[in-house]
Amino acid sequence: MPKKTTQSLILASASLRRLELLAQIGIEPGEVVAAEIDETPKKNELPGDLVCRLSATKVAAVEAAYPDSFVLGADTVVARGRRILAKPGDVEEARRYLNLLSGARHRVVGGLCIRAPGGGLHARLVTTTVIFKRLEQSEIERYLASGEWRDKAGAYAIQGRAAAFARKIIGSYSNVVGLPLYETVGLLEGLGFRPAEE
Repeated sequence: MPKKTTQSLILASASLRRLELLAQIGIEPGEVVAAEIDETPKKNELPGDLVCRLSATKVAAVEAAYPDSFVLGADTVVARGRRILAKPGDVEEARRYLNLLSGARHRVVGGLCIRAPGGGLHARLVTTTVIFKRLEQSEIERYLASGEWRDKAGAYAIQGRAAAFARKIIGSYSNVVGLPLYETVGLLEGLGFRPAEE
């Protein structure tokens, strides 16, 4: 009988979406630990640099307590050109974001960082292109009224009502939701992680 792994996966994120995505592919973290970090972009920081820094910082914030576990940190931002559209602070900012994305192409940039037992950080950067249809102002107002924009990079959730806005998605869909699953599994398996046997 194959030996079961005693190493667990710690998700350094309070994101329910990331937890649901991992469950979708049969991975249940041993623990979910919200990494309390400052997610403010640095001056002139590019989207890819930001998500890589934040995903690594999330791992660093919790890894000391779990030396024998895999620790996964991830971050996602929406970018229009060089402009970073993080989580909107209020409904007015969300409205500005949606008007900016209307009828345009934008990128969803996901950073993924894993610390394997014994140390060593391993990272991936995943970019998905999303093209929105031109949004009527009434559509934007209905979406804002739904409240779905709250706590969402770029002020929208592709897995929710905003699915009707996306005319085309080029690349990883799960990256737009919050975690690029193909890259996550590839990185974990390459580092020797195996989901626990039932």
